[in-house]
Amino acid sequence: MWVITVHSKSNIQMFEFDTEKEAKDAFKDIRGYKILTEVIYFNDHSLVEA
Repeated sequence: MWVITVHSKSNIQMFEFDTEKEAKDAFKDIRGYKILTEVIYFNDHSLVEA
């Protein structure tokens, strides 16, 4: 999961995306101070190395 967190003077918004491409496409269009984060859940065995 990918998350974009957008900070403004009086507000914080978070947007969730399933793929990196979706998140990066949206990241370009969002205005303001923003952070792009990848969230990895350790119980998702397809993402964790053995």
